[in-house]
Amino acid sequence: MSAAAPVPPPDRVVNGPTPKHAQLREILRRTVERELPPGAPIPSERDLAQRYGVSRLTVRSAIGKLVEEGLLARVRGKGTFTAARRMELQVYLMSFTDDMRRRGLTPATEVVSTSLEVPPVTSAQALGLAGGVPAHRLVRLRRADGVPLAVERGWYHAGRTPGLLDLDLSRSLYAQLADNYGVRPDHAWQTVWAESADRETARLLNIRAGSPLLVFRRVSSSNGEPVEDMTSWYRGDHYQVTMQLDRNAPDSGHQPHGGNR
Repeated sequence: MSAAAPVPPPDRVVNGPTPKHAQLREILRRTVERELPPGAPIPSERDLAQRYGVSRLTVRSAIGKLVEEGLLARVRGKGTFTAARRMELQVYLMSFTDDMRRRGLTPATEVVSTSLEVPPVTSAQALGLAGGVPAHRLVRLRRADGVPLAVERGWYHAGRTPGLLDLDLSRSLYAQLADNYGVRPDHAWQTVWAESADRETARLLNIRAGSPLLVFRRVSSSNGEPVEDMTSWYRGDHYQVTMQLDRNAPDSGHQPHGGNR
C-alpha cells in the first residue's frame, strides 16, 4: 500500500501532486477571507512570487482565478484589491439618490446625453405612445463615493413631462418629477437579466469590456399612466439581488407592452 501524499503546510507552496498555482490560490483565498478587509490591496505579483518561491506566471494564474470568482478585483494602473462587499440591489421603487444616502454613501450623477427623439417600438408601446411620437431620451452615469456603479438609459413620456430636459438632471430624477410635474411613480414592472458590458458601457463604468453586469428594465407609472421606460446596467462586482419567494399565486396584473425581452 503506497503512502499518502504529504499535505502541504497551509502557508507554503511545495512540490507535489497539487499544482502550485492551485496551492497559491487557496493560500490567497484564506488570506482574503480571514485577514483582509474589503477594498484592501494585495501584495504585487513580484512580492508574492518572492514570498512563496514561485514564478510570476504562477502568481498571475492564481490571482486570475480569484478575480474570476469575484474575490479579487483588478484596477487598471493601481493593482489588485479584495473585492468590495456586494450591495443589495433594491427591487422596490426608490431613487438611486435616496438609496445611496440610506446606505451612508454620497451619490453623484453625470448626465451623459439628452435628446428628444422617436423611441424604439418597445419603448413607445411601454409609454403608451403612438408610432412616430417623440419622447425624452436621458442617459446618466451614477456614482457612489466617487465609484461608478450604474449606467441608466431611459425614455420619458414627453407629454407628461414637458421641459424635462431643461431641468438639472444631475439631481434625483424622481424628486424632479414630483416637484415639477406632480408625477410620483407608484407602480412598476421590472425585468432582470445578466449581460456582458459592451465597450461604451464598460468605458463609462471604468471596467473591462465583457465584464458581468446586472441589467434592470423598469417601466414605471404614476396613477396608472406610464411615464418611464428605463434600463439600468449595474456592475456585477458591486451588486447582488435577493428576493423572497412564497407559494402565493402571482399578481394577476398584466405586464406592459414591450415588457418581454
